Amino acid sequence: MRDTVTTTETIADPKTHYGDAKASTRHFITQRLTGAINIAFLLLLLFVVVRLAGQDRADVVGLLGNWFVGIPFAGLIAIAAIHMRNGMRDTLEDYLAGSLYRLAMLLNTLFCLAVALLGAGAVLKIVFWG
Repeated sequence: MRDTVTTTETIADPKTHYGDAKASTRHFITQRLTGAINIAFLLLLLFVVVRLAGQDRADVVGLLGNWFVGIPFAGLIAIAAIHMRNGMRDTLEDYLAGSLYRLAMLLNTLFCLAVALLGAGAVLKIVFWG
């Protein structure tokens, strides 16, 4: 009889470690914190959407050009991109492994970074340069 350990026995062993504990804790806290901030910013998003319903470009620039609305809105875009990256990471971890997972995470990170930089940058351009 061979002395092998099945997957179930490995998972049941409390001494078995999967991944980096600090990175997992940081991911957990970041996901919860960005989710809570997104809920707090929901009122700002609803205000902007209701206020701009049926308006033209000049009204959009006028509202987002106000620093009191534009700067938090740019922050909302950046925080939503961080939350989106973490959410996709959870999905990618479930379905991919090895080098395919690393490639998918790289593409996920680059896409979320592009969304954050382009979105927040566009809003900040309106705030500071009209």
